[in-house]
Amino acid sequence: MNTRLKVFAGLGALTVVLAGCGSGGNAGQAQDAAPSGDLAKVDYTGDVSVITKYAGENSAFFQKMATDYEAAHPGVHVKLQQESDQGYKDKIKTLVASQSLPDVYFSWAGNYAEQFYDNGVALDLSSQIGAGTPWASTMAPSAVQAFTKEGKTYGVPISLDAKYMVYNKKLFSDAGVQVPTDLAGLLSDCDALKAKGTTAMAFGNKDGWPAIHYITQLNSYEVPADTLDKDYSPATATFDDPGYEKSLTDFKQILDRCTKSGSGANGVDYYSERDSFGQSKAAMFYVENLEFATMVPKGSKAESDGWGLFRLPAPTGAAGDTGSLTGAPDGFLVNPKAKNPALAVDFLKFVTNADNAKVITETIGYPSPVQGGLTEQNSSLQLRDSIDDLNKASRLSIWLDTVTAPEVAQAYLSGVEGLVSGDTSPTDVISSVKAASKQAQ
Repeated sequence: MNTRLKVFAGLGALTVVLAGCGSGGNAGQAQDAAPSGDLAKVDYTGDVSVITKYAGENSAFFQKMATDYEAAHPGVHVKLQQESDQGYKDKIKTLVASQSLPDVYFSWAGNYAEQFYDNGVALDLSSQIGAGTPWASTMAPSAVQAFTKEGKTYGVPISLDAKYMVYNKKLFSDAGVQVPTDLAGLLSDCDALKAKGTTAMAFGNKDGWPAIHYITQLNSYEVPADTLDKDYSPATATFDDPGYEKSLTDFKQILDRCTKSGSGANGVDYYSERDSFGQSKAAMFYVENLEFATMVPKGSKAESDGWGLFRLPAPTGAAGDTGSLTGAPDGFLVNPKAKNPALAVDFLKFVTNADNAKVITETIGYPSPVQGGLTEQNSSLQLRDSIDDLNKASRLSIWLDTVTAPEVAQAYLSGVEGLVSGDTSPTDVISSVKAASKQAQ
């Protein structure tokens, strides 16, 4: 879950490894290893190797998928390997370097996935799940788009993950505040909650990435979408738009007026702050929908108080896409050198069919990108509301530390930590980002 957002720490090494491991072509040019027609003719014999990053408490879903797929196709053996987040980051670099990638392998969206596309180690799946195909029509369009580049679709989304501000209905009512519709309204609500002696917003930034989530969303609000796309690509980046500094200023206002931790937030743990919301010790918390069940367990104080969600509100007059939403699906890519690529694709079709879209939520609580995957029986009202809202988003703003180049991600992380502590200004942060962007070019 959230720990994957530190993925940028290993991106630089992965870039170096991938640069020499394309499937017979030049690095930077995606290679197609199998004619699209081959993918429609499935030979249900032999092995299909799969690696995920869902070890531990989230391993049950793919264990069940492997067992069920083998039962449906007795001639097939699923060779399943599951790693932790960090274990996966380390393992995948080794597998790429040794040219021994499994047939099916996990990837985060954004710059991380594009390294695989651009170096020829991800199969073009456009004929199967590209725009207009029957498989794509079962999915949230934004989820499929997250694994699409220059008109080609390379990945299969497995879960939908988006960031929401959750709020305690009783604490809001007691303070006489309503769900805000813009950033000014959010700040005003925070003032009113604090005047009642209530912690307006729980926030901890000990690991660095929680603040980056705010910046991801605020960048999308303050910077035009086409400019963002240009700047998040090293070859065309300048980071000259004034919206970047505005987003940092917006965040500093939230930090100062809404949070209890303020400039000390870098020493506060995210998960303890998340728990404080579940205990009704804070009125708001910015969180991924994948965490809803953990954050507000059955029988908790927040559950009895009642809770809801809203998007982080946009500043009035913002120049960017105010209909955007921060989030990204997890997904899987297919190795072009797979012995039986059609079988690998068929396994992913099985994992994402209508029935198994419900199973992923039932087993590990993850919402599926497959339409109709959430029901009253397998999910909370809040989780269903989040997916309904996600499907209305104009675009998904992929996590800043996976959509940008590793050098830029690191500059943002360090700079925003300094902003939180009060040691740097928005102008300082963007200067560092610009320098890192030039280095990445």
